[in-house]
Amino acid sequence: MKSSLRSRQEPRRVSNGVIIGAMLLSLCVLSIVKARYCATPFAGGKAEDQLQEQMNNSIRMETDESPARTPGEEEDEEEEVASAAPAVPTPPAVVAAAARTGGGKKKKGKPTCYMTSKRSERCDASGDIRVDGNRSTIYVSGIDKEWKTKPYARYHDPVAMAVVREYTLKPLGAAAPACTKNHSVPGFLFSNGGFSGNLYHDYTDVLVPLFISTHQFKGEVQFLLSALKPWWVAKFTPFFRQLTNYDVIDVDNDREVHCFPRIVAGATFHKDMGVDPARSPGHVSVVDFKRALRRAFGLERAAASRGGATGRGKPRLLIISRRSSRRFLNEREMAAAAAAMGFDVRVAEPDQHTDMATFARLVNSADVMIGVHGAGLTNMVFLPRGAVLVQVVPFGGLEWLTRVTFKDPAKDMEVSYMDYNVQLEESSLIDQYPRNHQVLTDPYAVHKQGWDALKAAYLDKQNIRMDLDRFRATLREALSRLP
Repeated sequence: MKSSLRSRQEPRRVSNGVIIGAMLLSLCVLSIVKARYCATPFAGGKAEDQLQEQMNNSIRMETDESPARTPGEEEDEEEEVASAAPAVPTPPAVVAAAARTGGGKKKKGKPTCYMTSKRSERCDASGDIRVDGNRSTIYVSGIDKEWKTKPYARYHDPVAMAVVREYTLKPLGAAAPACTKNHSVPGFLFSNGGFSGNLYHDYTDVLVPLFISTHQFKGEVQFLLSALKPWWVAKFTPFFRQLTNYDVIDVDNDREVHCFPRIVAGATFHKDMGVDPARSPGHVSVVDFKRALRRAFGLERAAASRGGATGRGKPRLLIISRRSSRRFLNEREMAAAAAAMGFDVRVAEPDQHTDMATFARLVNSADVMIGVHGAGLTNMVFLPRGAVLVQVVPFGGLEWLTRVTFKDPAKDMEVSYMDYNVQLEESSLIDQYPRNHQVLTDPYAVHKQGWDALKAAYLDKQNIRMDLDRFRATLREALSRLP
């Protein structure tokens, strides 16, 4: 009887198992279909917002075309407050003990190298440090594994990082070279590879992160610069003098083995052209960064005025000119219209060969600065407090791009910001495409094709003929904002 009962139950168990298996298989198939065809790259929000978030991670001001990039995944990590290292090297045994216990002010368990944001990595070690820059190697006592790093704050961008030299931190062993030059201050390694040479990237990727990471050393830090360009160093030497008391070392080509009590590799990124006071050592802000620039370049003017530099003259308008794409096609008419309104007008075009100190003084003399979106607007760092920045936004739905690069940073820099959104009738694109072309009728569809398509259509091929009535109205509002 029992044998008969079991024989009747066996098919039922098999049938139940088949049903359960089929259900699980169906769930798996549905999950795959949903992930492939239904999921969006960002949770919640409108499609436009999701696209803009993707594009924000592709923003760059360089001119060479290259593929769009995928944003990094790492979350922002609070930057620890670094202090100057002691004048004498820490014994290796102490360093090893510190590494096991978290060491001084370091967070417990923090590795030698760690991401400080999705765009920046920091390596920090103390003890017997030997830098053999010619071999891109740093020997460190107290570590038991190798670490590799690229000291440039654009980790989310493989195009930029592909041209940044990699350094290896190795455990100090018998094969380590002997010191040929000893230093009593910490060494700080950074790079001006990547997109350096473009003014926007000079500040966003190098100079602002460098300020965040080294101002607290109060000059007692030795800069080690990888991919050093002599003209670039000469351009920013006055600013470096605000952060270090020592000449910058061309670490890639130096034949010395430099020994330090501490090494820090990689500057910390907070945000485009900006500083987060809550995360910065000493809670400094971008206003403190601007003060350092003013000291570096001898800028005496602190505040803008309707009466100009003297307070009793004309307000000065600086028009940032461009010679390639995004040019003002009626620049002379713009200057004449502004002069007729009572402005003291200057027109200037900065480039790589522009003397930084001279141009900084010109910008600092301006009460209103206007220019089409581009690296030249980075010079707003030299504007006096209360000045007005007018960013001319090219046609093509680029408000999100111009917001991230200059609109948001301007507020923190104590600069009054205005948009001038170019209408189709003011754009040269109207002469390049039929009126029913997608570039003119549906910019968002072009955006969805990626950064390269957007850049080619709206940044590389567009020039601007300003509507003079709109231009005058913009200047009147700018004048009303001046203190």
